Amino acid sequence: MSKLRLTAIALLIVLIASFTVLLSLGSEIYQEKPPIPTAFSDVGGQVIFSQNDIEQGQLVWRSMGGHQLGSIWGHGSYVAPDWTADWLHKEAQAWLNITAQQTLQQDFADLSVQEQAKLEQALRDDMRHNTVMQNADGTTQVTLSNTRIDAIKAVSDHYLALFGDDPELSGLREQYAMKEGTVPDLGRREQLNAFLFWGAWAAITERPGENYTYTNNWPFDPQLGNTPTSDNIVWSILSIVTLIGGVGALLWHHASGKHESLPKPAEQDPLFMTKPTASQKAVGKYFVTAVGLFLLQILLGGITAHYAVEGQNFYGLPLSEILPYSVTRTWHTQLAVFWIATAWLGTGLYIAPALSGYEPKFQRLGVNVLWVALVIVVLGSMAGEWIGVQQYFSLDMNFLFGHQGYEYIDLGRVWQVLLLAGLLIWLALVTAAIRPALKVRDDMRAVVWVLYASCVAIGLFYGAGLFMGKHTNLAIAEYWRWWVVHLWVEGFFETFATSVIALMLVRLGLIRGRSANSAVLFTTVIFLTGGLIGTLHHLYFTGAPTPVIAWGAIFSALEVVPLAIIGFEAMETFRLRKASPWMHRYHWSIMFFVATAFWNLVGAGMLGFLINPPISLYFIQGLNTTATHGHAAFMGVYGMLGMGLMLFCLRGITGKMQWNDKLLKGAFWSLNLGLAAMVFMSLLPVGLTQFFAVIDHGYWYARSPAVIHSATVENLVWMRMFGDVIFSFGALFMGAFLVDLLKKTLGNKPQAIGEVLPTR
Repeated sequence: MSKLRLTAIALLIVLIASFTVLLSLGSEIYQEKPPIPTAFSDVGGQVIFSQNDIEQGQLVWRSMGGHQLGSIWGHGSYVAPDWTADWLHKEAQAWLNITAQQTLQQDFADLSVQEQAKLEQALRDDMRHNTVMQNADGTTQVTLSNTRIDAIKAVSDHYLALFGDDPELSGLREQYAMKEGTVPDLGRREQLNAFLFWGAWAAITERPGENYTYTNNWPFDPQLGNTPTSDNIVWSILSIVTLIGGVGALLWHHASGKHESLPKPAEQDPLFMTKPTASQKAVGKYFVTAVGLFLLQILLGGITAHYAVEGQNFYGLPLSEILPYSVTRTWHTQLAVFWIATAWLGTGLYIAPALSGYEPKFQRLGVNVLWVALVIVVLGSMAGEWIGVQQYFSLDMNFLFGHQGYEYIDLGRVWQVLLLAGLLIWLALVTAAIRPALKVRDDMRAVVWVLYASCVAIGLFYGAGLFMGKHTNLAIAEYWRWWVVHLWVEGFFETFATSVIALMLVRLGLIRGRSANSAVLFTTVIFLTGGLIGTLHHLYFTGAPTPVIAWGAIFSALEVVPLAIIGFEAMETFRLRKASPWMHRYHWSIMFFVATAFWNLVGAGMLGFLINPPISLYFIQGLNTTATHGHAAFMGVYGMLGMGLMLFCLRGITGKMQWNDKLLKGAFWSLNLGLAAMVFMSLLPVGLTQFFAVIDHGYWYARSPAVIHSATVENLVWMRMFGDVIFSFGALFMGAFLVDLLKKTLGNKPQAIGEVLPTR
């Protein structure tokens, strides 16, 4: 059996085994999720919060921006508190003060160390004890102590005032970057309290028969008994051992493998042997749109970052009343997905007819219709999110057309369905164009099939977000959300990119088809071995059972393994830029591919592993360390790759047209240097400052204004301006390059040499 066939079989085994594990653990999450009792009541049976209150409160939370205003269980934004940790801390302090006054007639802070320790133990006994009871009629009930109910009322009163417009808390709202009257309706605020309490209850209530909570003792709060579990520590150590072993094995394989010499490049650029087809020319608008969305994303990112120091204003202007933080951050994160996906989808539409050698009938019409549909979804979803956050929708209408509240899939359900329909149209267009290439038996057959399989996965796996409904338990919602964010983006787009780059280099005659075949299949096996099950590292503390920690820790470590030797790939790609005189046309496309490899190692690898082990994530989930990894990996890997793919396709569309390389040089270096400055001068230092605060005082403290608005952190946030400005210039250079290219195209209408591909 050939090595290629063995690798293909290995890939199939990886896919089957990985999805078996993911679905099996998903079933466990369904069975062991934190319950939503029919009622929380006092000892006399008086209902404090009902199941309906909690479920409606979840919709209220989603309508105000959900993850985009503070976080729940560590997932969300970073300026406002983590509501889970904040509620628990406030409830604990209220409980201790109430009990101290009732038993010792003193404030808790005035008690002796021994008296405080005794009350803290009583606090843990009360709050951690699981009192879920199954009634004869099938309902479930949780009975709360009178002291705890009084403490809950104190926290509830604070939140009712905070999410309203109580003038006494206007300063705190400004520190949290909340607009006045975040949730104007009192009834909705009361329901919101029910949901926030339930999230805190799950984080402090021990699972039946266990000594850890539904969230595996997260957040860290020693006063409440939330400290790392043995699973957090043991599997973290084993994940590091796995990483070392995996890196060693891969280096051994790389050193022992046969390295074929590169082929002699053609005398002329092979891409100029054919003219771009009508549909390929139409793809140009996708790249213009992508850069336009990129520029808008940067503008919104600057506003969002500024809210961290001036919570309701933008240099004195009361901007939050029109564009609150939860809206600007929603648009900033969503546009990151939109512009990168647009560039990649355009690449797919360009490369498909190039591979097959012909263009299907009505392909150009399909490309244009899809572009219009994508623009409608982008603008419509953004408008719906603004209307939803401003509380103009009913809760049901908000779910359909407004803000779903889940980071990266914030758009309302109708827009979500339309986006999935657009992806399916894209898949149909790619299928129609690439179908003849799938039948060809040559050295590139396996790579073409990997490319097409990744296109199918991209088209279908966004649909995983539809598995969570209006009232889905948050633990289940997080499970499916990460199927979209991790599998769709980090898994299958990665496979798509690997195969597309290989096909491009083979088409240019720079690498051999046989070598590309083996390399792509092997790389895909390695990436997906860790990447698919590695999704679970996002779920350590989201109400999932402990086996998630074991599987997630080991396989998220394996995600990093291939990134350890990414430098070899970067250098090989870098050398290709001078393989032939005509390669200067692709210089900056190649350089963006090299930058992708660099940020794969630094952003996805080093900074990703910083937050991957359970014991690490236990302390720093939802701190700016997460934003550090997010910016370096998302923009550094997927953004830079999107730029490289875009430039490659534009070269094929524009032929021998003279490009403004000075603008491309400025774009490349400004984007990379700006991103590095943003990450290492601001985001990472802020995250490390918070890390120390967590260890010293508890998680709640690291997310409090005492840290977020300390002089040190605010100065570090201002330091981000250097990176932001440099990065923005890079985007402007890229925009100017496209404008210049568009002028030349409209003015000269250049044509490449050769024949037009046949239409069937």
